[in-house]
Amino acid sequence: MRTNSSIVDDQGLMNNFAIEPKIYVDEQGDRTGFTPYAELLNGRLAMIGFVSLIALEVLTGQGIIGLLTSL
Repeated sequence: MRTNSSIVDDQGLMNNFAIEPKIYVDEQGDRTGFTPYAELLNGRLAMIGFVSLIALEVLTGQGIIGLLTSL
């Protein structure tokens, strides 16, 4: 038997914590793990980081370690 926000068991005792959450299936499961999408995103972000480090060295004349030690 079910009331508006609690469940009453066979003995007539109310249990407010017996309501189970609704279970659903994540439809975007293909975007996690080692998938082609994740590998493309990882490669693009790596290229952006590599080009940024080269631009930093060209503009400042120092690498990232030299720049951090001069702070």
